[in-house]
Amino acid sequence: MRIAATLRMALRALRRNKMRSMLTALGIIIGVGAVIAMVGIGNGAKSQVEAQIASLGQNVVLVFAGNWSSGGVRSGWGGAGTMTVDDALAISREVPGVINVSPEVRDRQQIQANGLNWNTQILGEGPDYLDIREWPLQDGAMFTDQDVRGTTKVCIVGKTIVTQLFPNEGPVGKSLRIRDIPFKVLGVLSPKGLSVMGSDQDDVVIIPYTSEMKRVSKRTNLSSISVQSSSPEFSDIVQRGISDLLRQRHRLGANRDDDFTIRGQQEIADAATATTRIMTVLLGAIASVSLIVGGIGIMNIMLVSVTERTREIGIRMAVGAHGRDILLQFLIEAITLSSLGGVIGIVLGVGSAKLLSAIAGWPTLVSVTSVVLAFLFSAAVGVFFGFYPARKASNLDPIDALRYE
Repeated sequence: MRIAATLRMALRALRRNKMRSMLTALGIIIGVGAVIAMVGIGNGAKSQVEAQIASLGQNVVLVFAGNWSSGGVRSGWGGAGTMTVDDALAISREVPGVINVSPEVRDRQQIQANGLNWNTQILGEGPDYLDIREWPLQDGAMFTDQDVRGTTKVCIVGKTIVTQLFPNEGPVGKSLRIRDIPFKVLGVLSPKGLSVMGSDQDDVVIIPYTSEMKRVSKRTNLSSISVQSSSPEFSDIVQRGISDLLRQRHRLGANRDDDFTIRGQQEIADAATATTRIMTVLLGAIASVSLIVGGIGIMNIMLVSVTERTREIGIRMAVGAHGRDILLQFLIEAITLSSLGGVIGIVLGVGSAKLLSAIAGWPTLVSVTSVVLAFLFSAAVGVFFGFYPARKASNLDPIDALRYE
């Protein structure tokens, strides 16, 4: 009963100074709103990167030719010509847990069709490539193992190629020329949009890797190998198996560096999202400063309130109120201000995040966790910064308080 009476008295005191109460809560409102909006922007960017990583496919392991340092020579991915088709075939045969393998050769060429031309990425791949990437065809069919063995002049095109070279007709069954070599279009890929690095994934022509190596680029080595493991649990086992196999095949002694680089999908995702994670933490930390400022504002106003209501406190104590009742009253006032500010700040933050997403096109993701944490933090600010003024009020001497003018 005493707590209920104390709560009513605290709320009555706040209602007497509505404007001051709202201005006091304004710092918390801005702080909570800023935290939710900034963290929402950071989480949105992170989720977008994760979605793009997921577009690589499921349980993907990428094997690149070259390493950051090999034999004292720094080269980087793709800097060595040691990866061969036989390596890819050996991985498919000998590494446990591997279900799909696609040798890969990357190139850029000018292509022509219908009197139009376009510079695009040419990917030499195996028939399993679309299964590894989980990239469905919008129209047509994928080339086969027979096309790979026969170095057939066939291709699959992305949506951007259709837009640039076949604007008014379906490309399936038509031909396009790569280095003046005609390739028949077998299928059109479903649109995928931008990659993690911001490049257009639909701006691509995929041909059998044998056709790329023997007819287009005249290369004898691969750029990379795409491998798919049977499950996420097998990814580490597959990576170790590939590493052991390639070191054996390339005759690398115990003291020699790898001449290849292996990256699992989770490792790629962690590297790609590292920047967005840091950005989210920094944005949240900067926005949290305004919460601290809001808490200092609450403490300041509560101290002023204690001074203004010293005589009221003395009267309450004279009629039987204990120090803990005074402490509870002022603490409730501080918590009410911060909690009310937290609720309004949540609405403001969620609304701001959605508005930014609609106007600027930024991806935003407001999670329930961030909302709950922001509200709890605002309430904690009320307790922390309200305790000192409340304690000061509860320690007043009743006689001195009654004499206060």
